[in-house]
Amino acid sequence: MKRDDRDDPFGDIFGEIERMMNEMTGGFEDRSGFTTETHVDVIDEGDQIRVVADLPGVGKDDIDLKCDGERLTISAASDRREYDERIQLPARVDEHSASATFKNGVLQVTLDRIEDSAEIDVE
Repeated sequence: MKRDDRDDPFGDIFGEIERMMNEMTGGFEDRSGFTTETHVDVIDEGDQIRVVADLPGVGKDDIDLKCDGERLTISAASDRREYDERIQLPARVDEHSASATFKNGVLQVTLDRIEDSAEIDVE
């Protein structure tokens, strides 16, 4: 019995959802077909800075993170997507304090804020 794709209720629904999400969020595809727009939130939690980035379609081992204390660089690639984001952090951070988790396509990086310059009392 030959399968009739018209009877498949899911058809290409996931591709259509991705296309609609790209339209709504301003994402675009370049000529190579890689999605290059990344949704990133930077949350200042007082003593810590938390960065949350949506990286659908990549694996944990495909993510490369770097921090110089002022900027966080997120690079990731898969067969269908490539991400390269440089995020200016709202405060200086201790890059050696960084911890990161990746679950269900969502990357979370937490960094400890470095205290502002100390004032010096003149005696």
